[in-house]
Amino acid sequence: MSTVTNRVAVMHGVNLDTLGRRDPAIYGSETLNQLEARVHDFARELDLEASFFQTNHEGEFCEYLHRVRETADAVLINAGAWSHYSWAIRDALEVAAKPAVEVHISDVDRRGEAEPWRSISVFDGLVLTKISGKGVDGYREALEVLKGELGA
Repeated sequence: MSTVTNRVAVMHGVNLDTLGRRDPAIYGSETLNQLEARVHDFARELDLEASFFQTNHEGEFCEYLHRVRETADAVLINAGAWSHYSWAIRDALEVAAKPAVEVHISDVDRRGEAEPWRSISVFDGLVLTKISGKGVDGYREALEVLKGELGA
C-alpha cells in the first residue's frame, strides 16, 4: 500500500449541512456526515487524505480558503448557492492557488433551465472542471481528477 501524500480540502458551503432534510429528489437522502464518510473512503482508496469543512458563513468560507495554502494540496469545492454569485469566494479560491474541482450534487445546468442563475458559476475558468448531477459519485470523480492533476 502506498503512502498518503496528497491532501484534499473538501469544502461544503451554504445549506449543505441540511442534506438529508433538503429535497431528497434533488439532493438525495444522505446527510452531510454520511456523504463525508463516503468521500473519506473514496479518498483513501485513491491514496488521498481528505479534510472536511462546512459553513453557512461566507466570510468563514473565505478565511478557510486563505489557510488552504498551508493545509492542502488541492481543493474539492461545493459552495452551494455561493457558486453562482460569490465573487469573494472565487477570489479566495484564486488566492489559495491550489488545483480545484467544483462539485454539485444536483445537475445545476439542467436546473438552470427553470432557474437561470443556477447555470452561472463564478468558478468558471478557475477550476479544473465542474462536475454536477452525479450525486456522491461526482465527488469520487472530482477526487480522481485531482489525483491526476497532483500526479499522485
